Amino acid sequence: MIDPLTARVERRGPIAPRSALAKLAAALLIAVPLIASIDVVSASVALILEIPLLLLAGLGAREFWTRTAVLWVAAPLSAVTIALYGAPSGAVHFEWMLIRVSDGSLSLAAATAVRVLAIGLPSVVLFVTVDPTDLADDLAQRVRLPARFVIGALAGMRMLGLLADDWRALALARRARGVADQGRIRRTLGMAFALFVLAIRRGSSLATAMEARGFGGSGERSWARESVWTRRDTGLVLVACVIPVVAIWAAVATGAWNFVLGG
Repeated sequence: MIDPLTARVERRGPIAPRSALAKLAAALLIAVPLIASIDVVSASVALILEIPLLLLAGLGAREFWTRTAVLWVAAPLSAVTIALYGAPSGAVHFEWMLIRVSDGSLSLAAATAVRVLAIGLPSVVLFVTVDPTDLADDLAQRVRLPARFVIGALAGMRMLGLLADDWRALALARRARGVADQGRIRRTLGMAFALFVLAIRRGSSLATAMEARGFGGSGERSWARESVWTRRDTGLVLVACVIPVVAIWAAVATGAWNFVLGG
């Protein structure tokens, strides 16, 4: 559901209204420890523990599968690549030229596939519910990042959505002039250059307008919306800390834990 006043997508999940900074911190806290481990146990336990977060994020079934479709394709593809070309160890089941499938490559492939899902799913789901303006407010007011950098990045992100419309308008304009019927590669390169020039012009105009409105000032600025941090935001961060700790503990307890830098 879209709010007609703010043009924001309203979601009913308990995690959806949480602070944007809390969601960013939760995604990082889950991802970083799992990146350092490369075993199937820790990734599997983390993925199971992440299920409540995914369900409480407020995404509908269709939106969830649409947003995470790339991960469901990338995970098995990465597993196949590791299984065929990973470092061999143990019994070799198949070998042909550069391809060598062994027990070690198969276990590493399974760990890689599960790890892609364990790291990617919470990151995608949590970031889908983050509004860029809320994130900019949190980064500037709580992390104390330079306001000029934060506002400039926010303005750039807002302009990204216009690129698709500009590309469509350029294609229709060229077709109306009769220059879009042949030479597909040449046409694409020409449109890409035109889009690049248009983006530079729009960025220059935006920068001038922002400077004229005092966004480049060195003094302390005010904010239209105050960044709010509640106990529930702290709870989300704590839950994100518990997930990798329990996952790595389970892997260590079963003797399956493998530090990625430790070979």
